[in-house]
Amino acid sequence: MNSDIETVKQLREETGVSIMACKRALAESNGDMEKAKEILRKESDAVAIKKTERETKAGVIEAYIHSNKKVGVLMELRSETDFVARNPEFETLAHDIAMHIAASAPESVNDLASQPFIKDMSVTIGDKVKEAIQKFGENIEISRFERFTL
Repeated sequence: MNSDIETVKQLREETGVSIMACKRALAESNGDMEKAKEILRKESDAVAIKKTERETKAGVIEAYIHSNKKVGVLMELRSETDFVARNPEFETLAHDIAMHIAASAPESVNDLASQPFIKDMSVTIGDKVKEAIQKFGENIEISRFERFTL
């Protein structure tokens, strides 16, 4: 039983998804960690689709300036409530997306969503947003951004 608890704990730490969802995914995958992660990814897609109709009234504006001081980004990441917008993990997501925009120069929000994330090329920016939607239980969207270069 202790190894089961440790496996659930490890999956939760790696995905940030609720303990019950991790437990259910591990049971469905017969304890296979990679299969459980795939199950959770599919679930996050379904959750994100359900939540996209909900209005995002809160959020943060994130600024990122690259160390060479020649590239900067202003980006608006929106959530349904201020409670989520003030969460440190939400702020980290906003910062990571702004840094990604500085590095990859997407043309639009749709282009950005389809790009592989610079910190983990196995997922897209859209996947990162869907994971956050599942984690926070709210609709989250990248509403706009502007990239500045010298």
